[in-house]
Amino acid sequence: MSNSSSISQFLLQAFADRRKLHLLHFWLFLGIYLAALLGNGLIITTIACEHHLHTPMYFFLLNLSLLNLGSISTTLPKAMANSLWDKRDISYKGCVSQLFLFAFFIVAEISLLTIVSYNRYVAICKPLHYGSLLSSRACVHMAVAAWGTGFLYSLLHTANTFSLPFFQDNALDQFFCEIPQILKLSCSHSYYKDFGLLVISAFLSFGCFVFIMVSYVEIFRAVLRIPSEQGRNKAFSTCLPHLAVVSLFISTAIFVFLKPPSISSSSLDLVLSFLLSVVPPAVNPLIYSMRNQELKGSLRKLIAMTFFSNEKFIILQK
Repeated sequence: MSNSSSISQFLLQAFADRRKLHLLHFWLFLGIYLAALLGNGLIITTIACEHHLHTPMYFFLLNLSLLNLGSISTTLPKAMANSLWDKRDISYKGCVSQLFLFAFFIVAEISLLTIVSYNRYVAICKPLHYGSLLSSRACVHMAVAAWGTGFLYSLLHTANTFSLPFFQDNALDQFFCEIPQILKLSCSHSYYKDFGLLVISAFLSFGCFVFIMVSYVEIFRAVLRIPSEQGRNKAFSTCLPHLAVVSLFISTAIFVFLKPPSISSSSLDLVLSFLLSVVPPAVNPLIYSMRNQELKGSLRKLIAMTFFSNEKFIILQK
């Protein structure tokens, strides 16, 4: 038996055994990563530059895009590097950092998705109180609370997880460092303490999910009472993207954490964790902008201004 201080590195699970498949995975990951950077970056830039988008809804959307960038940047670059260089190792400090950051971004995103559902509920069900309940100060406080919750959660879990003694085996059945995989290496019964924290976290996450679902039940009831078809369509256009993001996030999380042990395997766990950690940050920007005409219009305007400004600059240089 050895404690965690004697382990200098961990071995991550590879996506394939053959070198050609490693390179194929690298280019696939690179394409997904660049798409996530571009999509989330465009949303952040558009909201920051367009003053008429400085509203609570787009403020929270900007925060969600930042969390998406942080989440995918925590796991995918290391997986890309290992695939390119045909390696599996990650340093002890790197594993600690990866676990901390991934837990931080995931929990902060769950908290922020819950806040966004509250924002939509107040906007549609209590429009007369929207200005007082969701003032600029209140929105900032909510965002800080979401980021702070993620920080405290990840700090608590990371400190508790890496305080446990580990076996000599340092191989993880995952392509990044996550709490359940680290706990499997523990040679101490004190890991039940961290398992208890995971159970509490699951209940809190379930509470957020219930809050979101109840909010949307009330929202849809209110929307269906709107006499104007145009008004109903506008209300649905602001709610459906968020509901789609929540559904994508929750469904992948359920498959990862609540799948029956009988169908569990290292390959399946690898694919499901990839879907949870990589797919949502890459797909979310498309979902956000798919039905949001205001955001799409502002994005086209920003791109056009940038393109024509550069074109005028080139003409002036000539």
